Amino acid sequence: MAILFLYFLFTLKLDQKIYSRRITIGKYDGQRPCLTAATTAGKVFVHNPHSKATEGGRVTTVNSDISLLNINQQISAVCAGQLGGYENDILVVGTPTNLLAYNVQNNSDVFYKDVPDGVNVLTIGELGNTGTPLAIAGGNCSLQGFDFEGNDLFWTVTGDNVSSLALCDYTGDGQNELLVGSEDFDIRVFKEDEMINEMTETEAIISLCTLYGGRFGYALANGTVGVYEKNNRLWRIKSKNQAVALCSYDLNGDGIPELITGWSNGKIDARNEKTGEVIFKDNLPTSLAGIVKGDYRLDGKEELICCSVDGEVRGYLPSAPQAKGNLMGVDLAQETLRDLNQKRQNLMLELKNYEENLKVGQSMQSSGGVDVDQSKLGIIPANTQLQTSLHVNPGSEHVQPSVELAIATSNEMIIRAVMLFAEGIFDGECHVAHPLQTNLSNSLQISIVPPRDYPVDLHIKAFVGTKTSSQFHVFEITRQLPRFALYTLHPGEVLEPSSSVEFHINERVNRVVLWINQNFLLLEEIEAVDGRLNVAFQSLRTHTPLVIRMQQNGAVIIKTDDMDLAGEVIQAMTSFLKIEELQTTADFPIQMEELSNILVKVDELHSAGQKLTAEMADHSNLIRSLVVRAEDARLMGDMKNMRRGYMELYDLNRDLVNGYKIRCNNHTELLSCLKMVNQVIQRAGNLRVGKHKANVISSCRQAIKSSNMSSLFKIIKAGAQ
Repeated sequence: MAILFLYFLFTLKLDQKIYSRRITIGKYDGQRPCLTAATTAGKVFVHNPHSKATEGGRVTTVNSDISLLNINQQISAVCAGQLGGYENDILVVGTPTNLLAYNVQNNSDVFYKDVPDGVNVLTIGELGNTGTPLAIAGGNCSLQGFDFEGNDLFWTVTGDNVSSLALCDYTGDGQNELLVGSEDFDIRVFKEDEMINEMTETEAIISLCTLYGGRFGYALANGTVGVYEKNNRLWRIKSKNQAVALCSYDLNGDGIPELITGWSNGKIDARNEKTGEVIFKDNLPTSLAGIVKGDYRLDGKEELICCSVDGEVRGYLPSAPQAKGNLMGVDLAQETLRDLNQKRQNLMLELKNYEENLKVGQSMQSSGGVDVDQSKLGIIPANTQLQTSLHVNPGSEHVQPSVELAIATSNEMIIRAVMLFAEGIFDGECHVAHPLQTNLSNSLQISIVPPRDYPVDLHIKAFVGTKTSSQFHVFEITRQLPRFALYTLHPGEVLEPSSSVEFHINERVNRVVLWINQNFLLLEEIEAVDGRLNVAFQSLRTHTPLVIRMQQNGAVIIKTDDMDLAGEVIQAMTSFLKIEELQTTADFPIQMEELSNILVKVDELHSAGQKLTAEMADHSNLIRSLVVRAEDARLMGDMKNMRRGYMELYDLNRDLVNGYKIRCNNHTELLSCLKMVNQVIQRAGNLRVGKHKANVISSCRQAIKSSNMSSLFKIIKAGAQ
């Protein structure tokens, strides 16, 4: 692989503040790329060094290169790309309530849509076999795709507020799938409106970036950056700074892009997509706002363009393959020599330890014992093993329920310390347990409290030696925490839940029993009785029951009042049994009553919002009239009427400010209610598998759009109208 420099090609000072993650680049005339970003006061600036923009309409010219588009709302997302029907790129701007598609070249709106769920992020491109590019908006637990006429051609729900989007040929079938990152720590993959995969991370996903061949980069709110190849994570790193922007860029011309990351401290780095090795870095004085790529100099070469929040723009190009040195400007021979010296020191230290151990072994053979000085070297018997076990601690009034990880040696060797790595379990990357010198023993217990029901790999490193050892042997073991670890068999008689899900599968009861034994942490494995399954669990988080029954004919019933839990059980079970299509009948009366109340509240909030908007329009018209009258009185020297007019304006302005606050509160409450509605729809979808899941979500959407609430409840219950 050729090792290259990266040219620092050009720099610009735009004298415009740039909002983080709200930057794009588009060819609005079909030929010349223009840098575009959200800036202060509800405006979007367009930097066009190649031609002057036409002023008028939404456009205000700042100078020969920069023009401002007046959106007059808080801007939450911007994206540029080709929508069907237009040869040039269209600029799409998202706000908390609306979506605007704007033709910059013609200085005209393409469409303007109300989006009740808001727009957090945007991407443009073809999804699946829709046949036309869509502007896809991720908002309040929902995804919507609009064509060039503003028609809503795509809609589905996801688990939480959408924080990142990317289009990627994830399955390798030549069609784009949609990668969705959300605030509930999940990366979901949608093939059109059907979710085909899900990866759980440890923090909110703030950025996604397509690489190639099913590979994509991701960044988390806690400073983690990594790369997945489909659902397998290739690598990840964590920084104390936050990754603001991701971009793919081919540094070495081999056709394989590297992952470019912009950080909150102004650092830019490029990493090998396979290993995560840093091969280039640079620094800007302030935080990165975004990274894009385009032929900005119109010389046929695509530059990497990095923008900071204070408006500084830097462009880079890779050098020719013949350039010497590496991307970080460090001599390759010196770098290699330093690595080899480090390896030599490590090997020499290891050799010295082996020689000391050999001397002690010879001494033990000659004297038949071990003296104190020899034991300080950390010699442990060759047959020493590390044993681990997991059991549930139900807790008590003052003790939180947990899973206890017990670690012990197979002899009298003591455990000096344990490092436990587990994603999303601890407040940090790992947990370290190191008993006091007076409490050293050959066993140790660590309490684990899984925040959610998902399987977790526990990577254990234990330092083992004698009580007087100065050197320790490191044992490394991996255990998996079962998905439903914080559940115990229900003690005594069960007060059965009022809610249930029923379905039929073509599987033997013993297969479902095997799934339960693998996914629940039980003291003893359960067995089918007379060819039937009847088992009751208790959640240690909520102390509510979960009942699972199955007959010999394949009829299954799951009873729980937690709709989320029922969906998780069904998804986990069907994944284990490799069931691709499943229709169910669900009965959740408590959730349906809550949904009914929420929908009534949504209607009330919509009506209140429309009334407040109408009042604001009336006040605006009255303001114009009062201003004219007050100014007429001033020009005529009628000070009394002038003062009266401006006092009325003052009172009216105060009413407008108060009305605006009420509208803001109304909108916030409406978003909260819509989020709950979308989450209920997603839960209803999770009770099904395959096409039945997608059908439930789309049918629920149509029922809500047509205000057919009876049909909505029927769809949630039966899975179809």
